[in-house]
Amino acid sequence: MQPNRLLPGSTIGILGGGQLGRMMAIAAKYMGYRVAVLDPTEDCPTAQISDHHIVAKYDDIKAIKELADISDVVTYEFENVDLEAARYLEERNILPQGARLLKITQDREQEKQAVVESGLEVPPYVIVQSEQEVEAALGENKVPCVIKTCRGGYDGKGQLKITKETSLEAVKEFVQQKGRCIIEKWVPFDKEVSVVFTRSISGEMTIFPIAENEHKNHILHTTCAPALISKTVEQKVLDSARKLANHIEVVGTFAIEMFVKGEDVYINEMAPRPHNSGHYTIEACNVSQFEQHIRAIAGLPLVPISFHGGAIMLNLLGEELEQIMNQTVDIPAGHLHVYGKDSIKPKRKMGHLTIVGSSLDEVKQTSKETIEKFL
Repeated sequence: MQPNRLLPGSTIGILGGGQLGRMMAIAAKYMGYRVAVLDPTEDCPTAQISDHHIVAKYDDIKAIKELADISDVVTYEFENVDLEAARYLEERNILPQGARLLKITQDREQEKQAVVESGLEVPPYVIVQSEQEVEAALGENKVPCVIKTCRGGYDGKGQLKITKETSLEAVKEFVQQKGRCIIEKWVPFDKEVSVVFTRSISGEMTIFPIAENEHKNHILHTTCAPALISKTVEQKVLDSARKLANHIEVVGTFAIEMFVKGEDVYINEMAPRPHNSGHYTIEACNVSQFEQHIRAIAGLPLVPISFHGGAIMLNLLGEELEQIMNQTVDIPAGHLHVYGKDSIKPKRKMGHLTIVGSSLDEVKQTSKETIEKFL
């Protein structure tokens, strides 16, 4: 059932109190909504700007019921939400995104099946959970490939690239430790792009400019928009996003990461919520991925998107935060976001910097010194 349109003054509940929840909450507060968050960490980033903070584990059904009682609608900032909790919220008609999206995106096997069922391409893959299945999967001419856990894992955690130098025993041990896994053919891609879009309850859809991603040590380092891709690839990416969104009935902001090889496009992974690679939209577009998400779950019409023309987003990890904070005073177009986490740790995402301009070339030129240091 479609919930009633929620006007400012209503309360939006958020499962998860990290940086994505924080930026959702900021957007909601700007629009006049109240915010409640459930997260086990005291003074988490989202709680710092929320009206209510329920300190509890994500699978604490009593706490979930408390969140439901004080919220007019509930969303989530990460996909590993307890499914029982999600189904309870769905039954109360306050989780517009539903539990199905979570079920699909929590599990790489189900994620791949959904993509294939929608008629789109993914790299060849096989599911393994025993030594015999590993041996069969890694037969002649099957490498290079990559093995990933079917559940959990992010920023390079829970995966292993398999080459001719990788021992069969190492792969067997990986499966023994991790359980059910997916082995995918390694795609020697030219670049990775991501498409972030928002779909309303009624099926209305807006798509942000396609962005190009660069990683360091498996962690997203920079996102540049627009992606430097051909018109053919651009159209394939957009068509794929629409086809998948309609097939799995996305509600809210959603992100798909894709590999580009020549003029071919392969879907890699997806996330049923705002995404790191969409942070540039806060300053570079007339509406951010976060505001558009709030509009979707509140039953409001989506805003047609316009784009300044160019943006570069730099992820700031613990070891980089102080340096970049000192340099932002010399970057006229730089917008610094610090997430308010309780401690600074290496490889931990502490904030991001977005540099905007009328074109990507302009952004690169006006911020050349900073970009060279961090790209």
